Amino acid sequence: MSSLPGSAKAVIIGGGIVGCSTAYHLPKLGWSEVVLLERKKLTSGTTFHAAGLVGQLRSSANITQLLGESVALYKRLEAETGLATGWKMNGGLRLACNEERWTEVKRQATTARSFGLDMQLLTPKEAQELWPLMTVDDLVGAAFLPTDGQANPSDITQALAKGARMAGASIFEDTKVISVDVEKGRIKGVETDRGRIDCEVVICCAGQWTRNFAATVGVNVPLVSVEHQYMITEAIEGVAPDLPTLRDPDRLTYYKEEVGGLVMGGYEPNGIPWALDSIPEDFHYTLLTSDYDHFEQLMELALGRVPALETAGIKELVNGPESFTPDGNFILGEAPELKNFYVGAGFNAFGIAAGGGAGMALAEWVNKGEPPFDLWAADIRRFGRPHFDTDWVRSRTLEAYGKHYTMAWPHEEHDSGRPCRKSPLYERLAAKGACFGEKLGWERPNWFADPGAGEAPKDIYSFGRQNWFGAVAREHKAAREAAVIFDQTSFAKFVLKGPDAEAALSWIAANDVAKPVGALIYTQMLNDKGGIECDLTVARVAEDEYYIVTGTGFATHDFDWISRNIPAGMNAQLVDVTSSYSVLSLMGPKAREILSRVTRHDLSNESFPFSRMQTLGIAGCPVRALRVTYVGELGWELHLPVEYATSVYDALMEAGAELGLRDAGYRAIESLRLEKGYRAWGADIGPDHTPDEAGLGWAVKLKKNIDFKGRAAVEVQRREGVKKMLACFTVEDPDVVLLGRETIYRDGQRVGWLTSAGFGHTLGVSIGYGYVRNPEGVDRDFVLSGNYELEVATERVKCEVGMTALYDPGMERVKG
Repeated sequence: MSSLPGSAKAVIIGGGIVGCSTAYHLPKLGWSEVVLLERKKLTSGTTFHAAGLVGQLRSSANITQLLGESVALYKRLEAETGLATGWKMNGGLRLACNEERWTEVKRQATTARSFGLDMQLLTPKEAQELWPLMTVDDLVGAAFLPTDGQANPSDITQALAKGARMAGASIFEDTKVISVDVEKGRIKGVETDRGRIDCEVVICCAGQWTRNFAATVGVNVPLVSVEHQYMITEAIEGVAPDLPTLRDPDRLTYYKEEVGGLVMGGYEPNGIPWALDSIPEDFHYTLLTSDYDHFEQLMELALGRVPALETAGIKELVNGPESFTPDGNFILGEAPELKNFYVGAGFNAFGIAAGGGAGMALAEWVNKGEPPFDLWAADIRRFGRPHFDTDWVRSRTLEAYGKHYTMAWPHEEHDSGRPCRKSPLYERLAAKGACFGEKLGWERPNWFADPGAGEAPKDIYSFGRQNWFGAVAREHKAAREAAVIFDQTSFAKFVLKGPDAEAALSWIAANDVAKPVGALIYTQMLNDKGGIECDLTVARVAEDEYYIVTGTGFATHDFDWISRNIPAGMNAQLVDVTSSYSVLSLMGPKAREILSRVTRHDLSNESFPFSRMQTLGIAGCPVRALRVTYVGELGWELHLPVEYATSVYDALMEAGAELGLRDAGYRAIESLRLEKGYRAWGADIGPDHTPDEAGLGWAVKLKKNIDFKGRAAVEVQRREGVKKMLACFTVEDPDVVLLGRETIYRDGQRVGWLTSAGFGHTLGVSIGYGYVRNPEGVDRDFVLSGNYELEVATERVKCEVGMTALYDPGMERVKG
């Protein structure tokens, strides 16, 4: 056994497919001293018992692209390394057994086309010709993705390991990492049972061991182990080597060919958690006891699809635990708690499909300090406070596991682990008919039912107009004609304080924050490519202090981005004060009149203009009032200590009763902001989109002689132009429901997809936003000159395009 090196540039922990893929990619980026450490043998954790299906389509364009990177790598890997991988591009079938599932599949086919994949819709007979062993009596249709495939997990991992060695990486098996040495917040090395390796970068790809190991250095990785079973049969007549993989979500099962037989597994609704306390010390190349009783529910469903299973010989029922996450997406990226500690884990039983691309993305992330493209759906910073509690994580993860193959309804909410984080108004709003959604553990009113009209505060899911459509229309109308209150206590709220607060924030923010005390600034924060990393509001409360407000789901991400980008040596401290303040947003044309009834403060536009912050007295409470809007109406965000929330709310509701004030929820916010053209981070804007592309160039301080992060990239783009531009699309047909990811066609050519969509109740039309792309360049004239269609569930529909707000009450109404 060769001796360990005393130092390395990066140490990878874990010899499964993701660790080996990262070790394969990192040396190709110029990292000459890369060491991978595996506690036992390569693949001996969970990789060796993976089923090996490789599907590509996901709801995110960039996650789909990442999975496509896996396919591209697996195609060439055997020729490059000389080792067999078992890779077969035999295509993948997905079945639909009812009309709602068929609608879902047709929408998936449209999404596939949006993202550049060829997903073909088939009749039951055509599907059976590709998969002769199945019965199709109950099928409505099927979809076929020719570029999907399958691989042998152990073989492909060994090939990646050989490729890593060929590129210069060193791999050591039977080497257990005991600890990571951290000194004053910096990684100094790793201690192993064979000695120490000095290093500054650690990449933890330890599978289901990752959560406990990362916790030893204060890093939170929300995943837990769940038993996952699949059956391997003896050879079955009629099973050809090129048989496509098959997913039958209505029967919760999947299939692939193996040595003339079938592998059949699935995702039962009552998954079994494993290793509730800890993983056994010597657990490697180990399977759990087969649980035939638990598997029987899947077997019964499978027999209805593949009758030949009834007489097939059974080689083995494999029961292997795998790591799953609370939202069903894997976890990548640099940990917000510790610089240079990277994570690649929690692959939810599609680690083989993701492994090649995930290793590429991790390597790029380590090399450049940022991912190769926006990977927010998989970013470790999408998690927050509830995810520190393993019991909460397990509860939510088991729900996500059970939904792996259930219908992916639009606007679907999880039920487990709720309620978790509650506003002081939670009980009051629940009593008034609030139907709550959940974001990062926070209970947030989505809409309000009218019990007098027989409405119940419960979502009924469908692909058409859902049961809350009329309720949201009421709230929307009130916001446009009278006033509404939104409980937005869940907003993430930070304080940046210190002598260098202005200098630090001036570097991080793209807009000008060097404003007088009381100023309110809308700004993006950019990466070095000019992409939008944060989209938020900043209020200057003192010469040395700023109050920063951002979206609920971005709390961890935005705090991490700001804190990491405070220039070295500057005296400025960032503090999360989210739990200290409630937020009541009072919006609508009668907002000023209502607010004036509860405070002596002068609310006239001359005294309290738009984009300002002032302190008001309401019901004995000092209220930090921010004159801002995200719905296109006159309004204030009222930020106040949590202990005053109920008193201030009651005062406002009493004052506004005769003026038509009503409660409203987040679904109305979405409808209102779509009409007004406000962008949503994580959908319309993000790290892959620049301000000029998103129509937000006006919020960038290029006219000021102030350097800021991303300025150079914005200046280049301002000179050279853009190749994509965000536009608005409307469809007047009330039967067309836009959900996002519908394909955009300009003059018959595919040019993009919708990033967000919904219904504008004032205008009575479906609204979507999406980027119009052209490799030769895009400008306003290019966008507006085309004839456009949207593909909605495989059907083309006419639409109108625009570049300005659909609804604009006039700035005198919003700002006057």
